[in-house]
Amino acid sequence: MSQPVKVHSVAEGPADGPAVVFSGSLGSDHRMWEPQVKPLVDKGFRVIRYDTRGQGASPVPPGPYTLEDLGGDLLALLDEHGVERAHFVGLSLGGMTGMWLGVNAPDRIESLTLCCTSAKLGPPRMWADRARTVRENGTGSVAEAGVGRWVTAGYGAAYPGSVGYLREMIASVPAEGYAASCEAIERMDLVGDLPKIAARTLVIAGAEDPATPVEHAEVIAGGVPDARLEVVEGAAHLGSFEQPERFTALILEHLEVAR
Repeated sequence: MSQPVKVHSVAEGPADGPAVVFSGSLGSDHRMWEPQVKPLVDKGFRVIRYDTRGQGASPVPPGPYTLEDLGGDLLALLDEHGVERAHFVGLSLGGMTGMWLGVNAPDRIESLTLCCTSAKLGPPRMWADRARTVRENGTGSVAEAGVGRWVTAGYGAAYPGSVGYLREMIASVPAEGYAASCEAIERMDLVGDLPKIAARTLVIAGAEDPATPVEHAEVIAGGVPDARLEVVEGAAHLGSFEQPERFTALILEHLEVAR
């Protein structure tokens, strides 16, 4: 594990409320979780969103990164906010970080919600190629394709302004941070570790997710003891943004049971 970096974070809600940490997708920043903030704060939760190292306003150490690095950053963030144990909600790369924490830092995790993610996402060559493309041409070169995976075509046609917002989010990610995160996914294989996760776990998949199809969620739900799987219709990869009401309702239901 490299030295943890102090990631950029935003905390909202009562300081004494149960802490819920939101960890985002490759190519995103903490704003992707905006639809979830008010509903959780209104229920008394302390919502902590952060930008993964290399993305948003967080530092950009040189790559490659590993899931161990990203998990170490999150543990340092919990310490910074004085949080002993947190409910963790992660999507895509954030979900991978959550699984790593569930295996390697179980004493810090109260519950896991794993959205649109995978325990092993190949082929490795694809991630190496994407990292090289971004280092050579910048994140703007992958923004259009990224949004095409994040939301369905129907959503894109109905909400072109939101699509532009998301495209700009991807394009604003530093190239080295994006590429180094690709390298973390390239080498990741958590499948054999899933039975070690003891936290109460909810797995949410998008029915139309081309990046981490439902089969990936089924592997996670089948590997984590007593995990629950929910599939949300009309959702691609950034399901929490495209179908916020359904995702938020599932997250809240899981949190209420866990607390």
